Amino acid sequence: MPLALTAIMGLLAVTTPPDLVTVIDNVRDWLTGLLAALATVFLIWGGVRYMTAGGNPAALEQAKEAIRSAAIGYAMAALAPLAVNIIKRVVGAG
Repeated sequence: MPLALTAIMGLLAVTTPPDLVTVIDNVRDWLTGLLAALATVFLIWGGVRYMTAGGNPAALEQAKEAIRSAAIGYAMAALAPLAVNIIKRVVGAG
């Protein structure tokens, strides 16, 4: 069989869907990465706003709020695996 035909058949091959545990683990990994990325964006944004506040109390408060949001995002990213493990036990997948 020609190599190109073998490659096409490989792309068209029917695979079994992943089991529930694999899906939940993938969602956990995706969620953790997304939360950490968003927290990093908020941390950078808050740091830039803090450095450019120039003593303006309102701008300083907005910067601190962004930094607090980043801390909450990092905490959520750290706790996401725990939450997913709880969900796994509830649905009986873990």
